Amino acid sequence: MNSNHLNDWLSKKQKQSLLMGILNVTPDSFSDGGHYFNKNSAVKHALKMVDEGADIIDIGGESTKPFSDSVSLDEELSRVLPVIEALRRETDVCISIDTTKSEVANQALKVGASIINDVSAMEFDKDMVDIALKFDCPIVLMHMKGLPKNMQENPQYSSLISDIISYLNTRIDFVISKGVDRKKIIIDPGIGFGKSVENNFEIINNLNKFTKLGYPVLLGASRKSFIGITLDVPEDDRIEGSLAANVIGLQKGVSVFRVHDVDQTRKALTIAKKILNSQQYIS
Repeated sequence: MNSNHLNDWLSKKQKQSLLMGILNVTPDSFSDGGHYFNKNSAVKHALKMVDEGADIIDIGGESTKPFSDSVSLDEELSRVLPVIEALRRETDVCISIDTTKSEVANQALKVGASIINDVSAMEFDKDMVDIALKFDCPIVLMHMKGLPKNMQENPQYSSLISDIISYLNTRIDFVISKGVDRKKIIIDPGIGFGKSVENNFEIINNLNKFTKLGYPVLLGASRKSFIGITLDVPEDDRIEGSLAANVIGLQKGVSVFRVHDVDQTRKALTIAKKILNSQQYIS
């Protein structure tokens, strides 16, 4: 999928599901930190995910795992820009820049990215919405309670689903008031970002309430700690839990699946779609 195909997809009422392959160009991300810190290994992995069926490659240069520290603007730029430039020379696949810094988004979009994925829903950097308007690009608005540094310190909600929906509606209203086209908006309830283990299960079970808001919903459950804690397994042994969460997400109407394991997710969702779309016969 290239950027033109993505804009066509966003304009359709009935949307086929998309796979967003995760590419962390960091030394410290929770699952694959350090694996693709080198430009060549990062590009090679991105192309592998494209071959496996990824519609979007989501590139991030700053870890947002629980208790992580932020990195400088220059450091983040030095991590992501060479990878985006090199990848763009190899493929026209959609590239998403995973950042909360407006200047990172600006530079990334200049060299070939076409989506802004902001875990702060454009709240951390007041200039981010201006960059989205400058490039007229799709945006992902995510819910996060607190900051990555403190978000997992006993997160509390008065009413989990209602609180998240209220926040997302507020951020949607904000970007639309600034001129963002509502058809360019994707929303993400923020699995693992200021959520307890049980909060994450409750969100996934209620994803249909987010789809009712009228925007494509992104689910980022892949290899998250709620799976590891529940199954007592490390980050690289969470594929079954990730697939289960994504299949439920498909049933609930999720449109975009942000995943580490593209090939396995594609296969699981293909079968799930066949089952969900099969004709019911009365014997």
